[in-house]
Amino acid sequence: MNLIDTLNLWDTHLFLFLNGLNSTFFDGFMFAVSAKLTWVPLYLAVLFVIIKEWKKESIWIVISLVFCVVIADQISSGLIKEMVQRPRPSHAENLQGMVHLVNGYVGGKYGFVSSHAANAFGFALLTSLLFRRNYYTYVIFGWASITAYSRIYLGVHYPLDILGGILVGILAALTCFFAIKKLRPSLLQMQDNDSNNENLNVTIPLITIGLSFVGIVIYSLFFF
Repeated sequence: MNLIDTLNLWDTHLFLFLNGLNSTFFDGFMFAVSAKLTWVPLYLAVLFVIIKEWKKESIWIVISLVFCVVIADQISSGLIKEMVQRPRPSHAENLQGMVHLVNGYVGGKYGFVSSHAANAFGFALLTSLLFRRNYYTYVIFGWASITAYSRIYLGVHYPLDILGGILVGILAALTCFFAIKKLRPSLLQMQDNDSNNENLNVTIPLITIGLSFVGIVIYSLFFF
């Protein structure tokens, strides 16, 4: 057995273990976490902070954030998935009847790498580098981790799909951050001038994340 076969075997065993840790409550919880529309309020809250902090210059921050997500999404979905063509566990013939699925959701044919993980971690890292608030960093990476894990729970990604997506997201975020640093250094200098005070307030995004999870719990308990 070569290295790739060994990795696939371990990856499959870990997937089956994690995917097997399920319950009716978490079916609804993870299904809602994985839905992109669930987090629109978070994106709007982050947009509010950006506009409030950078004012007229905020357009460049918004563009960089959009580029980060687009780069992460296109590299993961448009490039790597088509090159590698690794079937999702929900489509793997050798796992039929062994994968816990929710609401019949199976995703597209290929799963390496996870665009959900790439987008979430790209968004989390870039906003963390821009906002420079430790408590925001802890919460946003917690959010990204739960989002990524939800894809394993739902049976549409192996752990290595998630790890690959995380790496793509990190590279996309660093690329966009250093592009800002090179092309528009004044934007980061503005943030440096505010680093020792509370001008940049990330309370609204944090509250939004908290309220969103409360809503997800209520949905999981009573409506799923």
